[in-house]
Amino acid sequence: MEYIHHALKFKYDLCIGCSHCTSVCPTCSIHVEDGRPILDANRCIDCGMCYQTCPMNAIYIEQDDFETIYNYKCPVILIPSIFSAQFPEKVSQRAILSAIYHLGFQYVYEVEKSVDVLKELINERMKQEHDGPVISSFCPAIVRLIQVKYPSLVENLLLTKPPLDVTALYIRRVLTERGVNPEDIGIFYVSPCAAKIAAVKSPVGEEKSNIDGVINMNYLYNKVFRIIKQGVYTLREDEFDFHPLSKNSILWSLTGGEVKDITTGRNLAIDEVHNVSAFLDKLENEDIDDIDFLELRACDESCAGGILCAGNRFLIAERQKKRAKQRPKTVTPQENNILNYREFLRENITVGEVQPRSMDKLDDNISVAMRKMKKVFEITNDLPKVDCRICGYQTCKALAEAVVNNKADIRQCFFVQRILEQTDKLTTAEALKITKKVWGEVKVDKDSIKHLDLE
Repeated sequence: MEYIHHALKFKYDLCIGCSHCTSVCPTCSIHVEDGRPILDANRCIDCGMCYQTCPMNAIYIEQDDFETIYNYKCPVILIPSIFSAQFPEKVSQRAILSAIYHLGFQYVYEVEKSVDVLKELINERMKQEHDGPVISSFCPAIVRLIQVKYPSLVENLLLTKPPLDVTALYIRRVLTERGVNPEDIGIFYVSPCAAKIAAVKSPVGEEKSNIDGVINMNYLYNKVFRIIKQGVYTLREDEFDFHPLSKNSILWSLTGGEVKDITTGRNLAIDEVHNVSAFLDKLENEDIDDIDFLELRACDESCAGGILCAGNRFLIAERQKKRAKQRPKTVTPQENNILNYREFLRENITVGEVQPRSMDKLDDNISVAMRKMKKVFEITNDLPKVDCRICGYQTCKALAEAVVNNKADIRQCFFVQRILEQTDKLTTAEALKITKKVWGEVKVDKDSIKHLDLE
């Protein structure tokens, strides 16, 4: 099976087994065993819903060691435009950039630098004949969601690199032309979410990413703001190779940012992964038609709501919009040098076909899979369909699938246990043993209740 990297990790020493993470996962990728969450790597899309809902901070997001930047003679940092919107408005962009240079980076670029090239290609694609809506591949969590939950829609995905990869491609080309040894160049991306870290580590449709390392946005924010508060940096007055972005490039990572640049057809922008899922359910069932382009983002307010952002998503979006108002809708090649590299980038901007990896796939053998599917349907119909999660799975259907694949016991269901006890097919001791297998010893320890008057 293809290796799929995940940036979300569990701290089991902090986990209390509350199963909040299980309840919010859009792909049912988490179940509980022995009182601990277990991740199904093939289902997880790194959307971060589990991270947001965990009351114990028992989920964290990995990042590369920051010291890695010093392994390169020419470390370059690639930051999303929303990074500067994390800071109070009194903090100037020049101060932010100067502080970043103080950390040791030689070049600073904004991810959206390549949007002016990318949007041209997307509009050309939209003018071509296409069956069903073209779906943006900007958000890696959405790409993985479609692979896993809506495999019939993978053919609708736009097969282009996202801005961060296109900009990284440009950076390597430009610095190499300036005489920098390619082996000395290290490009580090500042990520606002877990999904983009996962996309760098195991890109979809590509063998390898152009990014050498990833830094969590909240981590960099804290380092930069500390430098600014301490005033230990030198305020630089040069341009830093940090050319002004166009208005639409600044807005690209916000909800509606992409559709603003689509010049033809009927186009929709939808954010928050459960909203996206609800829409894709209807699209897959053909309840919705006459849509030409879909901008889908996993986070509420898109990248401004990324789980690694340090500020409030609504304030971040507001600051971005204020910045965009100060910029023209388009820029010249003199302002944004990447426009001089259109042809080179266009030749390297596409990715390979995205392969489905359906979470509903029960077996590689079609006839076996059909038999299993029938069994899942039968078991699900027999279960109470209350989705209480006492069995350790998010839904009754998820338990049924696990049972059919010999990964769970149907007797994990609370209601099945009670029915079997009534017919003397299961003893209380056996039921307790099964429950302990799901929730661990502690939660059903007879001495764990100390303050309830049960007399």
